[in-house]
Amino acid sequence: MSDNKLLEKLESLSLRFQEISTLITDPDVINDRKRFAKLTKEYSDLEKIDNVRKRYTRVLQNIREAKEILNKENDPEMREMAKEELDSNQVQIPQIEEEVKLLLVPTDPQDDRNAILEIRGGTGGDEAALFAGDLFRMYAKYCEAKGWKLEISSASEGPSGGFKEIICSVSGQKVYGTLKYESGVHRVQRVPITETQGRVHTSAASVAILPEAEPFEVEINEGEIRWDTFRSSGAGGQNVNKVESGVRLRYNWKNPNTGEVEEILIECTETRDQPKNKERALSRLRTFIYDKEHQKYIDAIASKRKTMVSTGDRSAKIRTYNYPQGRITDHRINYTVYNLPAFMDGDIQDCIDHLIIAENAERLKESEI
Repeated sequence: MSDNKLLEKLESLSLRFQEISTLITDPDVINDRKRFAKLTKEYSDLEKIDNVRKRYTRVLQNIREAKEILNKENDPEMREMAKEELDSNQVQIPQIEEEVKLLLVPTDPQDDRNAILEIRGGTGGDEAALFAGDLFRMYAKYCEAKGWKLEISSASEGPSGGFKEIICSVSGQKVYGTLKYESGVHRVQRVPITETQGRVHTSAASVAILPEAEPFEVEINEGEIRWDTFRSSGAGGQNVNKVESGVRLRYNWKNPNTGEVEEILIECTETRDQPKNKERALSRLRTFIYDKEHQKYIDAIASKRKTMVSTGDRSAKIRTYNYPQGRITDHRINYTVYNLPAFMDGDIQDCIDHLIIAENAERLKESEI
């Protein structure tokens, strides 16, 4: 895309930015929660683009002015100043253009959402549950370092420790856009604590990252929800075991993509407060339905990509954790590092950064900007 075409695109988006700036102050728009939320998100995205547009325009203007001085001015001192101005601004052009191109490529509209993190032990029995527990600790440490809030909604412990299944909500800035790269099957190669011969076993756990749905995005007839309460059996002291604080909901949902009716069963035992558990179970129900209804959109993105980075089949093996060699390998981008202890302690940002770079490269290639 030439400079003029790039500027032309930026100028058209600037007009849209000004239009939205006016719309989000309109009382009728403010009262329409769904429209207002959509427009404020678009405003935030376009504001970033408009700020870069101003920088880009200013740098191009500086280059034009410096060239004019060099063409007309004979004074050596003025020419030297113009030359310095020209060089310093020309150096900025490639970086700004790359920034502009990335901002112009459509992003996943769900990236700014909070997320539901689900970890389940797979093949490998007790060892798979232990590995699921290790993965949970890894993500908990990572969330702590990011300043995100992680809350456990439900958990089923393994016989020897770890978790058969653990479901959490994670809230913070750009949670889904960051954690979505973790969806898939994680494989571990190590000597289990139950192994007496010292042989290395291979086990697996699956991780699913779902974008959390907003209340007004999913239609749920709350009158059709069937609720049960029960005594929690997990950690939490005597009160949890004596009071029916755990909640279980059942809801018949018709899949709009297939027409099939599916019974959804959700349990929540996170707090000692039954109303809070009900609220969190409803949040998980909304997220489950939102995820199912948007699967066509997710599949459409995945089908366009030559390599799956953040979308696609959640049953695909994405990463191997090899304990004997202290090695982590992400199979999607051939990323390998030998810092397994630190990685399992939550130091996973470098791997995520490489996945983001790979996805951005794909997006740029697809957009042909």
